[in-house]
Amino acid sequence: MDYEFIKSVIPMYADAAFFTLKISAAGIALSFLVGLLCAVARYERIPILRQLSGAYIEISRNTPLLIQIFFLYFAFPRMGVKLSAIQSALIGLTFLGGSYMAETFRSALEGVPKIQIESAQCLGLTKAQLMTYVVLPQAVSVSVPGFCANVMFMVKETSVFSAIALADLMYVAKDLIGLYYKTDEALLLLSLSYFILLLPISLIANYAERRLRHAQFGNS
Repeated sequence: MDYEFIKSVIPMYADAAFFTLKISAAGIALSFLVGLLCAVARYERIPILRQLSGAYIEISRNTPLLIQIFFLYFAFPRMGVKLSAIQSALIGLTFLGGSYMAETFRSALEGVPKIQIESAQCLGLTKAQLMTYVVLPQAVSVSVPGFCANVMFMVKETSVFSAIALADLMYVAKDLIGLYYKTDEALLLLSLSYFILLLPISLIANYAERRLRHAQFGNS
């Protein structure tokens, strides 16, 4: 193990990790919005939107992210829509992540006890008030563990962005292996980089899950 080499390339991994974190954060934020809209459309059984959301979720979840970004980056220009590598990566990550978020949120929405919904209706709450003040707050709290799991999944999926020459963590590792044949060192730093990025999310998810179980136990 060449520790001098490891020390010299750490700044490259730090830059790549920061880039990975930025594009992941943007994709996660957009996926949250897409997933929430799709989940509400399916939960409320809104005509047309419910069917479109269902079709989108099936297509997204059953095709690899690599194929999706290849389609965006290479096929779209042939149809007159030119996207940069970053745009293709962000749209692809949102397209994939939104479907997973949608299923997580839909499950959480359906998990809200019907007795609470019926009680709110008896109090005269409108449908919008019912969703805003009763259903969504509970669904969001229940979906926290699943949301964190999706976040971790999306961060790890960014490793395919190197296929369209984005300088993420995987791209740096592959580049260093190709240039210097330092496979062990490059892969060690790659693994450590993802570990450093994902560990806080994992800890937050575990903490949120414990708090949620405690709250459920306290209310029972």
